Amino acid sequence: MTSPNIHLYTVGTPNGIKVSILLEELGLPYRVTELSFSKNEQKEPWFLAINPNGRIPAITDTFTDGKPIRVFESGAILQYLADRYDTEHKLSYPKGSREDWEVNGYAPEKIPYGINRYQNETKRLYSVMEDQLATSTSGYLVGDRMTIADISCWGWVNSHDWAGVSIDGFPKLKEWLERMRARPGVAKGAKVPKKDAPAKKLTDEEIAEEARAWIMKGNESK
Repeated sequence: MTSPNIHLYTVGTPNGIKVSILLEELGLPYRVTELSFSKNEQKEPWFLAINPNGRIPAITDTFTDGKPIRVFESGAILQYLADRYDTEHKLSYPKGSREDWEVNGYAPEKIPYGINRYQNETKRLYSVMEDQLATSTSGYLVGDRMTIADISCWGWVNSHDWAGVSIDGFPKLKEWLERMRARPGVAKGAKVPKKDAPAKKLTDEEIAEEARAWIMKGNESK
């Protein structure tokens, strides 16, 4: 297997931290470039050459033929890394297995832009996860281990305060959130890309509103 030559381009949004979390959980070496939304770097020509859609995250790597490969969109990157580097299936399942198909069903849906609609949809998805976790014997979403399904969802649940959605009514989800937070790879990976610092001190209300707008900006298409 070709040695990893992974370069991650990202920002600390719920989507942006997924890849660094998986990389840390797999113990893979990588370099990271943190883009700035405030400078609109994700739309600059050098980044569009990596991801023509102008969105984070994206990675480059050396493929099995020795040539460079670009992979973009968080779900595709997670699948690429799991398929190529998780050969012992520590965080995945064999291709075509029942669990593999179930893992692929947990890619978060595109976020609607109206705040009320966003909050209602978020509560619905939290309810789906709550029901699934209530029947789980492992404490994770699929099977007997943490997988990229958990990583794919964790950033959005971890940002529930920013979304203005309480998880007090979802006890299993809250337990899962803390279980994930306690994992060293998750804790380290979530801190790799950093959010742009605010230009001034903000009130709690301003922080929540700015965070919601910032998350949504990270989901804007070109």
